[in-house]
Amino acid sequence: MIFDRYGRPFATLRIAVTRRCNFKCFFCHLEGASETSRGELKTWEIGVLAEASRRLEARRFKLTGGEPLIRSDIAEIVGEIKHFGDPEDLSMTTNGSLLDRYAYRLAEAGLNRVNISLHSLRGEVFRRITGVDALKSVLRGIEAAYDAGLTPIKLNYVVLKGLNDDELWDLVEYAGRINARLQVIELHPVGLGAVGFTKYHYPATRIARMLEEHAEKIIVREELHMRPIYRLSNGVEVELVGPVGNYWFCSRCTRIRVLPDGSLSPCLNWKGPFIPAAEMIRRAKSREEAVEKAMEALIKANRLRKPYYMFPLEDGSPSLQLLPRRNPWLKSFRLGLPKPDGRLA
Repeated sequence: MIFDRYGRPFATLRIAVTRRCNFKCFFCHLEGASETSRGELKTWEIGVLAEASRRLEARRFKLTGGEPLIRSDIAEIVGEIKHFGDPEDLSMTTNGSLLDRYAYRLAEAGLNRVNISLHSLRGEVFRRITGVDALKSVLRGIEAAYDAGLTPIKLNYVVLKGLNDDELWDLVEYAGRINARLQVIELHPVGLGAVGFTKYHYPATRIARMLEEHAEKIIVREELHMRPIYRLSNGVEVELVGPVGNYWFCSRCTRIRVLPDGSLSPCLNWKGPFIPAAEMIRRAKSREEAVEKAMEALIKANRLRKPYYMFPLEDGSPSLQLLPRRNPWLKSFRLGLPKPDGRLA
């Protein structure tokens, strides 16, 4: 396993297989890619990156987009990662609108589970957020995922002030009915999300306070972003993803991102040049050389990994106060909005 300069392991490869999408969500962060980037990795190239990750002992894979199910070869991509990556976990984030067509094929190819975006249960609000009238298709996709065994299912809910911020408990109730985990996500000022950030941003700390009042137990996912999970009295687990200004979140990031064109990004907030992994792979004269080139690219990207939000300094030394057991954000995290250099406001 390899570690960055801050002692964080590289454990997860997040692969955006396309930037194409059949939704038009106005806050999409585009996985940190440029709006002008073009091109897609071939199936075998994704397999090469998966094998390179495995050799570096990173065996958790997340497929994203755009919308990954736009690609007609998505089941073959899953199969490549399953075969060459030997994954501990292979999951996909999808808007769910095409999932009823692909769920069984994906499960047979080796996909373990899915995150399905569900930003509203109200048809008109759903259309305003996504740009399409597809709520019923998404709900059918959720049913198909259950039938195919792509569980546990997570429902991704990006909270948007003035649009869907009053739907938390409706989505909690829905998650309870279908035995899913609700993942509540704070709007991030990256990609398209930077444009309306001030207008639509709803702070994660405010959500945390509401959830804490109703939680029977709070668990912290120390291996991933220090995310708190609130186990509610009705049995539903709500995972809170609150990256904005959150140095605890950055301190436990384990990801390298593969952009749709095959470049590697060390962070969603990365502003520097990307590592041209696809170019390096395509210059290889054999598959073994291609894997070695992919490993070289991943090592280069890992060297660039850096927490976007750094711990505050006290008397010239990093604050090493113990992380509170119940809720790291409410008791030791001071919310701030991002500055261009990544410091807290």
